[in-house]
Amino acid sequence: MDASEPQFLEVGTGVKCRRIAYRFTDLSGAEPVLLWLPGFLADMAGTKAVALAGFARAQGLPMLRFDYSGHGLSPGNMLEASIGDWLEEAYAMLGLIGDRRTILIGSSMGGWIAVLLARQLQQAGEIERLAGLVLLAPAFDMTERLMWRKLSPKTKAIIETEGVFYAPSLYGDPYPLTKRLIEEGRNHLIGEGTGPIELDLPVRILQGMEDPDVPWGHALDLVDLLHRGDVELTLIKGGDHRLSRPQDLRHLELTVAALVEQVSLS
Repeated sequence: MDASEPQFLEVGTGVKCRRIAYRFTDLSGAEPVLLWLPGFLADMAGTKAVALAGFARAQGLPMLRFDYSGHGLSPGNMLEASIGDWLEEAYAMLGLIGDRRTILIGSSMGGWIAVLLARQLQQAGEIERLAGLVLLAPAFDMTERLMWRKLSPKTKAIIETEGVFYAPSLYGDPYPLTKRLIEEGRNHLIGEGTGPIELDLPVRILQGMEDPDVPWGHALDLVDLLHRGDVELTLIKGGDHRLSRPQDLRHLELTVAALVEQVSLS
């Protein structure tokens, strides 16, 4: 349980203004900073986020974690939310870190957002703001490849006509799968003929081989898309989508620690 009081940052303007909850353990300007990007319907109080925060404190590393709008402590209407909104919020969180180099650590959908954010910085000539990426079961293009294409014609028709379908979940209550989420997500696809992703920074991918939501072949596809970078994929036999077993958390910590050491020596 994390008892620290969250802070809030306003992102967007007018009717798109959102109040985003975050926790930033800022240790005397140290770097690199760890920026945690949670998955769809996850939040900064999840098992991996809390474990990583404890690891960061023990290692003397600053860490920032937050809740997307409509998630956790951040208010918002999930029926109106989109990948673009959450990407904008992730960029705003990066702004809180300033000019210190940052390692983006993204889980599931957070892995997609991490790659989108890195690509955005690369295209803007600001990739030096990042020290690397750590991606857990990266669900890139999930709205199209892992959601829409797997739906039955009947379910697609419900979304098209009613705007939302409440899909069953392995992890809790049914979740809203909206027409807006699907259609807006198509603005951010990275594996649909857009060409290679040029990221000049190290990328580490952890992928469970028993993941029912993001098949391990999906991670291989991402490796193919990533060019120029120092890319490593680790397949975890027996690992599921959450990668929250004690051995999975330890694997995450070791991966982050090794990347921090690599960055410090470079």
